[in-house]
Amino acid sequence: MQESFRFFIAGIMQGSRKDRSVHDQSYRRVIRETLMREFPGSRIYCPAENHPGSPSYKNERAREVFYHHIELVKNAHVLVVFLPEASLGSAIEMWEAAHRGVMIVSITPMHANWVVRILSDEHCRDLEGFVKLVESGKLKSRLMKRFDYAEHDEAGEAR
Repeated sequence: MQESFRFFIAGIMQGSRKDRSVHDQSYRRVIRETLMREFPGSRIYCPAENHPGSPSYKNERAREVFYHHIELVKNAHVLVVFLPEASLGSAIEMWEAAHRGVMIVSITPMHANWVVRILSDEHCRDLEGFVKLVESGKLKSRLMKRFDYAEHDEAGEAR
């Protein structure tokens, strides 16, 4: 029996840029593909895929999308957040996730940052570490325990 989880991929988009350009978003593909391999049938939401032009949205539309994303974060099982540097939006998403009991997996070299240290359930220094965490089964095991799923063997019997 395959359990289905809800993942939200968060991470730096504009960061501290002073214009409407965005950072390289290729990390989202690595995260999505890794999750799809190890959690088939799970729902994976990526804001950049669903709103690629969001930095150009007018304030009303931006507000609507941002609040909708916060609701998705609060209803996810896992927030996976990629932070090569600080991100205001991602920090808010982490805060909201933490207050709702959503598991937070941070991918960042900022291991000394208070927000990262205090709110992350799992911390990986880079994408390679994230892939190892997922492929090792450690993330799935933690999810199963946290959300009280019984693990099943090949015949569907509870272990």
